[in-house]
Amino acid sequence: MRPLIAKIKPASGFSRFFHLGFNIFLPILVFVLVRMSFVQLAFVVILLSKWRMLAVRPRFWLVNIRANAVDIMVGVSLLLFMSHTGSQLIQALWAVAYIGWLVYIKPGSTLLFSSIQAMIAMLCGLMALFLSWGAGPLYGLVIMVGLICYLSAHHFLDSFEEPYTKLLSYLWAYFGAALAWVLGHWLLFYGIVSQPALLLIAIGYGLATLYYLDHHERLTKNIQRQCIFIMAAIIIVVITFSDWGDKIV
Repeated sequence: MRPLIAKIKPASGFSRFFHLGFNIFLPILVFVLVRMSFVQLAFVVILLSKWRMLAVRPRFWLVNIRANAVDIMVGVSLLLFMSHTGSQLIQALWAVAYIGWLVYIKPGSTLLFSSIQAMIAMLCGLMALFLSWGAGPLYGLVIMVGLICYLSAHHFLDSFEEPYTKLLSYLWAYFGAALAWVLGHWLLFYGIVSQPALLLIAIGYGLATLYYLDHHERLTKNIQRQCIFIMAAIIIVVITFSDWGDKIV
């Protein structure tokens, strides 16, 4: 699918200018719709902006949706962040962040940019999920966390041409879903970040860093110990200082 994406991406001239203009206009339109309280319409606009996913034979739809899932997750998450604040300034900042994503981060195709894309998608996706649906059915949270973890891990590992991409993605999805199932009974928030999201982000970022450095043969024993120590420290702090009462905070 990568060669196909490279062919349809505008490279120069008017097409490139139009593509850039659209990527700037879309977040502005979403911001305006949120200000007008048309959040559902803004959601539809984000989905419609990905119409090219389905502009192929149906047998390629699933592959295209998976390839574009990271972009959709970030767009929908930033929309939810906008809708959960009444401050026009903060909403505008989220819109600027969306422009930065579409114009600078999303087009990157290097291993570093692909890794950053996956990490941002998991961060935004998990934060937005628990922020918007924290009081929803537990089974729904479990399914969505597993889906977010799977799509983020698949995007990350696929860029490295990892032979066990599917297996490792499923394992990470299972771990995320299991953690959400356990901690969903004691759902705590630290500001806008939920406890399951914080733990998954800390562990996921640590493992991704180790994998990235090992792939580039830059992983030393010292760095490995530091990453493991940071992950363990965050887990211990969260477990130790959390209120484990049967409630949602």
